[in-house]
Amino acid sequence: MFRFVRLLLVLVVPAPSTLAAQRAAYTAGWGDVATVGGAGLLALLPAGLSLPHGPPPCAPCDPAGLWGIDRWAVHPVDARAGSASDVLLLGVAGSAGLASVLGVPAGRARGNAAVYWDAVSLTGATTEWLKVLVHRSRPVLYTADAAAAAGSHDNRMSFPSGHTAFAFAAVTSYAVLARRQQLRHATRNSVLLFIGAAGVGALRVAAHKHFPTDVAAAAALGSGIGWLVATVHPTTP
Repeated sequence: MFRFVRLLLVLVVPAPSTLAAQRAAYTAGWGDVATVGGAGLLALLPAGLSLPHGPPPCAPCDPAGLWGIDRWAVHPVDARAGSASDVLLLGVAGSAGLASVLGVPAGRARGNAAVYWDAVSLTGATTEWLKVLVHRSRPVLYTADAAAAAGSHDNRMSFPSGHTAFAFAAVTSYAVLARRQQLRHATRNSVLLFIGAAGVGALRVAAHKHFPTDVAAAAALGSGIGWLVATVHPTTP
C-alpha cells in the first residue's frame, strides 16, 4: 500500500527542478482573504436557506434503483462510525495544515497557509452547492427509518461526501506544495495523510451517511481542487 501511494505521488506530483524549487514560495495577500471569506459564505448559504426545499421524492426509496455497489450502504445511520469520521477528518486536515507550515520560514509559511485555506474553502463551497444541485437522497431514506428522516433537508444532500472532499483537498494541496518545496518528510507525510483521507471516506460509507459513489466522486473532486489551487496559486518571482 505504501509503495503504491509513493508511486502515485511520483506520477501525479511533478518533482521540482532547482529553479522551480527556488520559485516555489507562494504569495499570500488580500486576494486569499477574499477567496476564503467568499467561499466560506457560499458554503454556508445552502444551510441558511434550508436548501434543497421540499420533501424527498420518496421515503422510503426503492434500493433496486441504485447501482449494486451503492446498495451496501442502505442501512440505518451508524452514529459511532459517523463520529469516528469526524475525528479522523479533523486529524487528517489538521495534520496537513500543520505540516504545510511547521518548520518553514515565516514568509513561506504564510503562503503555504494561503494555499491550504484556499483549497479547503473552495472545496467547501463547491461541495455544498453540488449537494444542493444534485439533491441525492442519503442511504437512510432507503430504509425503514425514512419517514422520520424525510423532514431533514440534509438527508437530500448525499452527493458528494463533504468529509471526503475536505480530506482529499487538504492532503493533495499539502502533497503538491511539499514536493515543490522539498519539505522534510514530504513523501512519508503524504502517504500517511492519503491513507487517512481514504479512511475518512471509508468511515462515511460505514456510517451509512453516504454511498460509495458519493465518496469516490468527493475524493476526485477534493483532489482536483487541491491540486489545482496548489499548482496555479501565484508564487514569488
